[in-house]
Amino acid sequence: MLTHLKIRDFAIVASLELDFRAGFTVITGETGAGKSILMDALGLCLGDRAEAGLVRAGAERAEVSAGFDLQRHEVAREWLRERELDTGDECWLRRTISADGRSRAWVNGSPTTLADVKALGEMLIDIHSQHEHQSLLKKENHRHLLDGNAGLTTDARLLTSQWQQWQRTAKELTTLLREGDRQRERLALLTHQRDELNALGLANGDYEALEHEHDALANLGTLLQNGDIALDRLTESDTDNATRSVQQALKALEGERHRHPKLDAVAELLDSALIQIREGASSLRHYLESLDADPARLTSLEDRLTAVHQLARKHRVQPTELPALQQSMAEELAQLQRAQDLEALTQEVKALELLYLKTAKSLRATRQKAATQLGTDVMVRLQMLGMSNARFDVVLTPLDKPAAHGLDDIEFLISANPGQPLKPLAKVASGGELSRVSLAIQVVNAKHSPVPAMVFDEVDVGIGGGIAEVVGRLLRELGEYAQVFSITHQPQVAALGHQHLRVEKFVQDGYTSSRVRELAHDERIEEIARMSGGITITDETRKHAEAMLAST
Repeated sequence: MLTHLKIRDFAIVASLELDFRAGFTVITGETGAGKSILMDALGLCLGDRAEAGLVRAGAERAEVSAGFDLQRHEVAREWLRERELDTGDECWLRRTISADGRSRAWVNGSPTTLADVKALGEMLIDIHSQHEHQSLLKKENHRHLLDGNAGLTTDARLLTSQWQQWQRTAKELTTLLREGDRQRERLALLTHQRDELNALGLANGDYEALEHEHDALANLGTLLQNGDIALDRLTESDTDNATRSVQQALKALEGERHRHPKLDAVAELLDSALIQIREGASSLRHYLESLDADPARLTSLEDRLTAVHQLARKHRVQPTELPALQQSMAEELAQLQRAQDLEALTQEVKALELLYLKTAKSLRATRQKAATQLGTDVMVRLQMLGMSNARFDVVLTPLDKPAAHGLDDIEFLISANPGQPLKPLAKVASGGELSRVSLAIQVVNAKHSPVPAMVFDEVDVGIGGGIAEVVGRLLRELGEYAQVFSITHQPQVAALGHQHLRVEKFVQDGYTSSRVRELAHDERIEEIARMSGGITITDETRKHAEAMLAST
């Protein structure tokens, strides 16, 4: 549920804070007062496109925040938890636009992408505009509306996934039947190349180890010579070596150490150095003794390195890349070997087709029941909206071949007058009739929507009198199921709101601004009288407005 809206330096709004309640809220005001600004601000929080022109003249940036109560919205809470954005029962969406057009978005104080804001916003609020009926002219939207109304969206997605898997496997089978010879040639080549690499048995890191060992054996003479020289300099020279030099230095300092603490420190360092020299010499001696001039081993290493380089040149890769190449070959071989099993692949395609058809037939049966119910529900609303002679039907027409969305084409058909055949909505001549059909469908669908808040932006345009009152009662009825907002010019609709907000435009210090006030009972009478009457509000119009409020 939407609980708060904060706007600063947005369009002609300098600063505005609104608190909202559950139920049905109406928003009214003179034409041009800025009612659409509220929707634009809310849309911005929900991820709509940002434009520099939305920043109030003279301001550096615009800022909009929307607060939502998520106590009864576990789906949104789970979405936030998955992204480590959950802060409890309340959720805040915040958006800023700078004067140069750059925008930023936050969810519960954490920076986030517009894609995430849009995804979350679709769970929190649903905006129905006065032009929404245009989407009804597109037949592909009818299936989505039916599935959403019947709670079949997840089932439809599962069916699409099954169809895609069936089609992918069927394509593999077709490719095998068409290109079997080429694939078998590729399989034979890869098998030979993989066997060569397997025989080489080169694992990650092996090439580097081979090079190091070969380098040591190939340069064994030089290594032994220089190692002996180093030992001689460290400990084994009879005339002069590092050990003897350090020992002599320690002996020279022995009688002087008591003269200053620093000499003690120097002596300790020399003691440590003497220990390190002896340990280093010992390790070097053991290493040199372990070296073995093994011509056979050297030849073996050279042969193996030659084989590595030959295969690397053959496959045009670096020697260190051969293990990765071997792995990729194994993966491609596994796929080709699977594809070569024609019988198994054929059986898999049949199994996937049967699985798809089972799900599709079950979904078809559920959709048919849901279509009947949706048609009945919409008919009831159309009669309430003054189209008592209209016929509305949701028709499922079998397709020539299965599709990702199922076995049927789904379309809304209507006959507005007696004796006329059912026709697609796109062929309905009257825009007013189409607007009423759209409203009826929206009202019916909204009851089944998981979204806890809905905005109807002037969906009652072109409707007046008793029909306008019916629209108001339908929206108020929806307010029992969800939080509903309606921007309206109809006094009959405004009188039925649980909460009434008025948008006003004023001039202050030479700047035009817009503000929103919640109206008390007496103020509502004046506003509804203004909406009902002409330029002058009379006592009669006030009494009529009071009667309209009293009838809710």
